[in-house]
Amino acid sequence: MSNVKTLPLVEPTDEGVVPCCPPLTERPMTAEEAETAARMFKALGDPVRLRLFSSVASHDGGEACVCDISDVGVSQPTVSHHLKKLKEAGLLTSERRGTWVYYRVEPSVLAAMGKLLTTATAAAPAV
Repeated sequence: MSNVKTLPLVEPTDEGVVPCCPPLTERPMTAEEAETAARMFKALGDPVRLRLFSSVASHDGGEACVCDISDVGVSQPTVSHHLKKLKEAGLLTSERRGTWVYYRVEPSVLAAMGKLLTTATAAAPAV
């Protein structure tokens, strides 16, 4: 049994994706929101993890077998370690199929990350 806590990056609603935190320009984050966002960014702060996350996200169907994304210049145990860190941060999900593990980036995670880094209101067009 795993004791890994998945962070709630998004909370689905009838209106669509609600990110864990408001856009950075909307208001100051609460301590809890900042902790959640920091864990997500910390997980992506490593170049190997960012490459793995990008490989999964850009793979056909947004899902990739570990056998297809392991060529990132580190050993297989290190790849597994980094994928585990991405899962712990709530950025990836996985499913075992036979001997292989398939990783997936939930579309709601990408949407939430995008909303966090956008402005609260649309900027007026420059004239």
